[in-house]
Amino acid sequence: MNDLVDKLNRLDEVGYYRLGCPMADLKAAVQANEYAMFDVPLKGVKGKANVLNEIARAIKFPAEFGSNWDAMADSLCDVSWQPAKGYVMVLHDARANFGLSANDNEILQDIFTDTVQYWKQRNKVFWIFNA
Repeated sequence: MNDLVDKLNRLDEVGYYRLGCPMADLKAAVQANEYAMFDVPLKGVKGKANVLNEIARAIKFPAEFGSNWDAMADSLCDVSWQPAKGYVMVLHDARANFGLSANDNEILQDIFTDTVQYWKQRNKVFWIFNA
């Protein structure tokens, strides 16, 4: 597990990946690093509104969350209500395209990429895993 604890600290490797370890190991490494972990249940979820709502619920976005792509991008780059040394978001049982149109799926992927880069520029990790 120490390897995973160390790997999660590697700012140069942060990104959006398929989870390659047991959830219990990831949770232990997240806790050891004092990161916040967001579990996003997506089984059976499809469509933009539902994907937005599940992510917002899991991360506990503020009540004024606008339920649109811009609001989600803004909220992922300001999780001040969840102070931590770093962040890990796990998308559980997500469909290949999140049940989104090709355009919306591309927007979501761009938001994930931009979120990881935003935090990386601030010397903080933000990992996103599909589990």
